[in-house]
Amino acid sequence: MGDTVRRSSVPRKEPTPMPLPPPPTRTRRLALYTLVVCVLAVAAAVVSFAQGSWLGIVWVLLAGLTSNMTWYYVKRGRSA
Repeated sequence: MGDTVRRSSVPRKEPTPMPLPPPPTRTRRLALYTLVVCVLAVAAAVVSFAQGSWLGIVWVLLAGLTSNMTWYYVKRGRSA
């Protein structure tokens, strides 16, 4: 009796491994740093306002500035 399994003469290819992501660029690193500062500034603003301090306004302004910086570095990193 014959084999029912077909054998191909073409050698089987192993799947190629996925390439590693590129190392973080300077703009991506700056975007990450400014995002961290933004989150910390928002947390500081919440704590300041919860304690009844008007110093939270400064933290809100800092959060707005770092948020804009984050978007700037993200867009700059995409275009480069």
